[in-house]
Amino acid sequence: MGKKILKIVGVIVLLIIAVLIAAPFFLEAKIGDIIKNNVNNNVNATLDFSEAELSLFSSFPNAEVKFKNVVLINKAPFEGDTLFKANTLDLTMGIMQLFKGTEDAIEINNIYLEGALMNVVVDKDENANYDIAVASENTTVEEPTSADGFSFDLQSYEISNSKIYYTDKSTGITFKLDDIQHIGTGDLSLATSELDTHTDALVSFEMDSVSYLNKNKVKLDALIGIDLTQNKYSFLKNEAVVNQLPLVFDGFVIVNDENQEVDINFKTPSSDFKNFLAVIPEIYSKNIENVTTTGDFIVNGNFNGIVDDAHIPKFNIDIKSNNASFKYPDLPKAVRNVFFDIQLNNKTGITEDTYVDINKASFMIDEDKFNLTSNITELMGNTKVKAHVDGSMNLANISKAYPVPAGYDLKGLLKADITTAFDMASVEKKQYEKTNTTGELSVANFEYNSDELANPVKFNKASLTFNPKTVALNSLNGTTGKTDFDVTGTINNLLGFMFNDEKVEGNFNLKSNTFALNDFMVAEVETTTPIEKNDSESGVVVKEEKIKIPSFLDATINANAKQVLYDDIVLSDVTGILMIKDETAILSNMTSGLFGGKMAFNGEVSTRGEIPTFVMKLDLNQLGIEETFKSVELFKSLAPIAQILKGKFTSDISLSGNLTDDLLPNLLSLSGDLFADIATDEINTESAPLLNALVSKLNFIDLKELNLKELKTSLSFKDGLVAVKPFTINYKDIAINIDGSHTFDKKLNYKATLQVPAKYLGSDITKLIDRIDDSALQDLTIPVIANIGGVYNSPQVTTDLTSGIKQLTTKLVEIEKQKLINKGTDKAKDLIGGILSGNQAKSDSIKKDTTSNKQKAKDILGGILAIKNPKDSTAVKKDSVSAKNEKEVVKEKAKDILGGLLGKKKKDTVN
Repeated sequence: MGKKILKIVGVIVLLIIAVLIAAPFFLEAKIGDIIKNNVNNNVNATLDFSEAELSLFSSFPNAEVKFKNVVLINKAPFEGDTLFKANTLDLTMGIMQLFKGTEDAIEINNIYLEGALMNVVVDKDENANYDIAVASENTTVEEPTSADGFSFDLQSYEISNSKIYYTDKSTGITFKLDDIQHIGTGDLSLATSELDTHTDALVSFEMDSVSYLNKNKVKLDALIGIDLTQNKYSFLKNEAVVNQLPLVFDGFVIVNDENQEVDINFKTPSSDFKNFLAVIPEIYSKNIENVTTTGDFIVNGNFNGIVDDAHIPKFNIDIKSNNASFKYPDLPKAVRNVFFDIQLNNKTGITEDTYVDINKASFMIDEDKFNLTSNITELMGNTKVKAHVDGSMNLANISKAYPVPAGYDLKGLLKADITTAFDMASVEKKQYEKTNTTGELSVANFEYNSDELANPVKFNKASLTFNPKTVALNSLNGTTGKTDFDVTGTINNLLGFMFNDEKVEGNFNLKSNTFALNDFMVAEVETTTPIEKNDSESGVVVKEEKIKIPSFLDATINANAKQVLYDDIVLSDVTGILMIKDETAILSNMTSGLFGGKMAFNGEVSTRGEIPTFVMKLDLNQLGIEETFKSVELFKSLAPIAQILKGKFTSDISLSGNLTDDLLPNLLSLSGDLFADIATDEINTESAPLLNALVSKLNFIDLKELNLKELKTSLSFKDGLVAVKPFTINYKDIAINIDGSHTFDKKLNYKATLQVPAKYLGSDITKLIDRIDDSALQDLTIPVIANIGGVYNSPQVTTDLTSGIKQLTTKLVEIEKQKLINKGTDKAKDLIGGILSGNQAKSDSIKKDTTSNKQKAKDILGGILAIKNPKDSTAVKKDSVSAKNEKEVVKEKAKDILGGLLGKKKKDTVN
């Protein structure tokens, strides 16, 4: 019997184990559908997640459901915005909850949330993205049913590595909790219970673009009494730490249907002045445990009243300190005579009625004293400010009494006596005539250094006079790096810059002996966010530095500098107008000396876009060629051959393009036009690979005699290609026509066409011309084309000089042949003329001598044509033309001419 019972128990256990193993495979999809349906049917938003995992072992006898990549997306009017997301959401519940229908509520026992973001937004029309409850079509009030979605039987919950962001665009308030670590335990299924919580977070608070808290540490241990019948939450035993300032508080919050009732009191648990240092973020106050203090610092406050759409709690916060002091153990000086008397109040519950009274805020270091009084009313409305500040301070004493952050170093003597009264509405509308600020501020021998600056900034003297409408900059004299400066001018909107996020507007005069532009460039660090790939690979964080024109300036500067340094270029006697606005520097009527000449330039440089750009027009007059084309990368690329020239050039240049991150031209992006008038004294032939390669093919050219004194050329450039318009240079009596192009990486594609006189083509050609003995041939030229390729430092030159010489030789031979023919013809004419002149004799004598005259003509022609008389063995002298075929040509031409002259009938001749 016992064995039978054991078998039955064994079978049941195996069945249970089998169910525990198999159930997750069948129920995971169902659980996911139940959760999605319960949420999506009850909210005006869409819940989704990448996967749902069910486990019956890890939390047995409960079930655990783990959701990954949970996201809740808003619908209109915030359609597509993320209200909530989390990397992981774990829910623990009874196993029987898994078998409920999709319309049944699920009872949750435990919640674990990791990597969550709650992003709450209120737009300018006061629509809230968290108002996602589905409106009921039935106006009658119904008791909630179990099908409303979920019922909570919570025993514990935990939130880790999460964030809560609240942005109210209607009021300009931003509240953030980062790096939230929160744990809560308690039985929330009871009507009355206690919830024990622990919270760590970083809190930030900003209002109207003014940051009041910036990732300040907050720690809260709170025991909260919960009465669900009254919706009352009481703070039973609670202690908070803000930065390092401890606060204890008590009170309650009652949640009603139409409003909330609040009654909370808080105070510092002690009056030690270390409480004041604890308010300051730890990064600035450092370790305060060993600081010696005297006097007190007390914070007391309360919030009491109704919270609804029209009201906030009435409150009163007092901050007081009386004749306190503190001294850090490793610093030589103490801060003493510290007084604070500050009240922050709202007595009506109306937001606009919030005000701050700073009745006194003062301290001393040695004999230096600082005082501040202020009254700020309508803090949440049209803020009105009345304030006065006065004192004198040796700034070097600050770092001797207080732990200034590493890298900061202040020196100098500050004096101030300023009174101001203004309201924010006037500042926002730029109605500065309704504000009133008077007084003076001066700094002498001020020195400021920071890791963010390339060099310390030193102000020998700075003086400001505050007038009701403007601030006069009487003097700002100082140095930084290689730069010295002396600035005067007027600031038009100092209050707008300080309180209304406006740009500094003003007009200034700048004088300098040496002004290095790199000393004033602001480095902007860009960081890319890590990118996760397949949950296993993370992107690399990349940092780049970009030089940006300050975005907070809207100023006009009349500049006069004896020397301006830009990269490796030195400009002298620079004058002109510089206007800075919207991260753009506009230069007008600028003139300077450069490389022994003068330069005028107008244009603009902008860093407003992702890629910096510029547009510029340059008027260069009598600049040194060698210095310009060796020092300026742009000119090196436009005309690399110019580096070998010595002399002056005048040029007009229009160009535009992109700049690199350090504001140097990106050559491949440039486009523009250039006209140059070059006057060259000599050529550096030792550094002329292109010309030397050309001369090696045209050895009759001597570079030292190349005439470039009145060279004029035009070119255009775009996308890294420089196109040179045709131009002509002269070498003695040879005209050289040049055109073509090259790239910015100095790849050449040029053609040079020369009209070469025959006298440069060698002794054989010269002798042939002399033998022809024709003055017209002294000006004979042939065209020679030189094609230039390769790269500038290793050019490749080919010419058609050899074929040209062959063509010229053939031409000269033809001329010589024609001349011999003409010579034979002339002799024949003379002979025939002599023969025919016998008509003056008597006819009988003609008849008598006919035979002898014909014989004489034969003899003469035989001599000309080198024909031997059969009866005469006398040799005829050879003609100067040696070629046999040429003799035959001459003979034939002579015979033709004689045949034409002697072809009359015999009877006619006799008669």
